[in-house]
Amino acid sequence: MRPGPITRITEAVRTGVRSATQVVTASIDRLVAVNPDLTVLAEVAFDDALVVAERLDASGRREGTLLGAPTLVKDLEDWAGHPTRQGSLLFEKVRPATTNGVTPQRLLDAGAIVLGKSTLPEFAIEGYTANEITGVTRNPWNRALSTGGSSGGSAAALSAGLVAIATATDGGGSVRIPASLCGLVGLKPTNGAIGRYPEPDWIDYSTDGPLATSSDDLDLLYSVMTGPVPGDPTALPASAFGSLTRWRAEPVTLIAAPRTSPWGPLPIDVERALGDAVHAVGDLLRRPITWMDPEDFFSDGDPDLDWYVTCAAEHVHRLGRELVEANWDRFHVATREFFTTGLSVTTEQYLAARRRRFSYVRVLDELLGESGLLLTPVVTSNGWPADGTTEDGTVHGLAPQNLATVIQNITGLPALSVPMGHLETGLPFGLQVTAPRYHDRRLIDLAGLIESAHPWARSAPGYPTLTETLGLA
Repeated sequence: MRPGPITRITEAVRTGVRSATQVVTASIDRLVAVNPDLTVLAEVAFDDALVVAERLDASGRREGTLLGAPTLVKDLEDWAGHPTRQGSLLFEKVRPATTNGVTPQRLLDAGAIVLGKSTLPEFAIEGYTANEITGVTRNPWNRALSTGGSSGGSAAALSAGLVAIATATDGGGSVRIPASLCGLVGLKPTNGAIGRYPEPDWIDYSTDGPLATSSDDLDLLYSVMTGPVPGDPTALPASAFGSLTRWRAEPVTLIAAPRTSPWGPLPIDVERALGDAVHAVGDLLRRPITWMDPEDFFSDGDPDLDWYVTCAAEHVHRLGRELVEANWDRFHVATREFFTTGLSVTTEQYLAARRRRFSYVRVLDELLGESGLLLTPVVTSNGWPADGTTEDGTVHGLAPQNLATVIQNITGLPALSVPMGHLETGLPFGLQVTAPRYHDRRLIDLAGLIESAHPWARSAPGYPTLTETLGLA
């Protein structure tokens, strides 16, 4: 399997085949040309990026895993000297951040060059990327449809070949949903693998995660991003990272399901794509498939509903009830729906949902054991409009029956989205693979096995990859 685009770009800079300035300029030119059509940029910092690239070239620096790689930072994460607007009018004029977030800092330390910030739905709440500041972000595979959310701007930029790296976070599927809809590979790591500080809006459920066009790049980014930070009570100590195992020739139990909550049948084309992908993985690993019905997973409650109650309440608490109520008319309509729930949640409802988490964790721990893999769709729909418009012409929050992603955030288990096929809408289909806790690298290795056997396109049709633009393909 050929090296990933990040490796080829950084090696070109390291060896002098391309200067960092040439690489950054090419990325800027692509962003300028394509952003008006897709809307992936929440902030532009092109001049600053060129200054950094020119200094890198003048310094003669040759070390750095991500040397010279053009990067976007999701506008939920802090980048020192730049505002973190979170896609909200509430923070449209917020002061610039004074420090870097954990992942942006680690990328910068490895030599990445940040060109700007990527779009997201307001406060990263939604499964489609649209907000009142930047407008609607569109999917390069089908511009009428959504990139998903909340890391939608990052996913669109990668899928259209505009940058080498774009950061992502995942509190309820926000790495995996855009990965699925944009033909990328993405990982929600085991909670604690990537240290978190300050605490996320959704306290226990959110984590950063790598999003990439190839399994090789996914592995590279995961290596750069992982590690503890002071202040995160879930962070694995550095000595524990050996437990994030590589693939081994061990017995594997493969379990497949259309969903893990009973939200109804899948669309026909999604059901077909899931069946084809599941059987392809079974053939690849030479293991039989055990199918389960959605009703057979959880008997103590509904994880999708509990996730919504918990996250809505925590987000309102984070911002403050008075602030939310005073700025009600400034929020996107989907945000208002989310906050309506958050404002109404009682202490009893919140704690009951939190306590049911233990039951959900036990179900999946016992189901997966030491080597099981759960195969499901990421997205249980064949797409939705980019602006969130429903069939009746109104805009709402995305209904839970469109997704199968929150149980991994609730349980803290690692989950992979890997491209395997396409849907009738022209969008890619992402197979979700959930593994036991701390088996992140087994999932990355599985992505490599799948890519070798069933390679996927590294950019959407009609969009050259960045390596092609640079003449490095």
